[in-house]
Amino acid sequence: MALALELGGRVALVSGGSRGIGAATVRLLAEAGASVMFNYQKSAAAAERLVLTCGRDRTSCVQSDLIGEGAEEMLVEQTVTRFGHIDILVVNHGVWPSQDRPVEEMRDEQWRSTMAINLDSAFLLVKAAVREMKRTRRGGDIVMVSSTAAQRGEAFHCDYAATKGAIISMVKGLSTELAPDGIRVNCVAPGWVATDMSASTMADPFKRQRICQSIPLGRIATPEEVAGPIVFLCTPLAGFITGEVLNVNGGAVLVG
Repeated sequence: MALALELGGRVALVSGGSRGIGAATVRLLAEAGASVMFNYQKSAAAAERLVLTCGRDRTSCVQSDLIGEGAEEMLVEQTVTRFGHIDILVVNHGVWPSQDRPVEEMRDEQWRSTMAINLDSAFLLVKAAVREMKRTRRGGDIVMVSSTAAQRGEAFHCDYAATKGAIISMVKGLSTELAPDGIRVNCVAPGWVATDMSASTMADPFKRQRICQSIPLGRIATPEEVAGPIVFLCTPLAGFITGEVLNVNGGAVLVG
């Protein structure tokens, strides 16, 4: 089993890798022996600390907000330039506007921004990575991070739920399209996780209690508890899994 979890010689690209689930994924991939490139938007100090922790010989980072023209292709190109090829893509970046917005009050700008970051850039990043994977004919693994909100909705956050639902549909379509090329495409769908994204909500004792009571396991996840399933889906142990949505939410999706 230890050998099946070994990712030595493989190259991974993780979007949004400087904090939270992304950073935990970078660490676990590096521990498994993979070389890892990741991008960050603003957290330069956190990104640099992560590179130092994992080792400069096998990890590298670049600043990119993934919404500029050609930013996704450039990130894939930088990965190939640094490590020679790409075998694994983890699409982790995204935003969750924390303020509740009834649909009739949601500004068009918020809708377009959430779509651009969570969905459009995800598509463009997958497109660039798949082109490179097909060029080298090495096959590959793609894991996209969705959300419990994609499956049961989230009141006052229809923009976020819509993008994460589209991610699941994208995974379903791509998994059958890319299987003949040896590229597996899967999805991890977290619920509430202890990250910077959820920090403001979890700082409210009433909201935190209500959220934890809605989760059968009675607590929110750690980033590592989501990163573990992501890395698993990139290993030979998951070699016959594609098109799957792996729920990592303490059972919350079952009772919502």
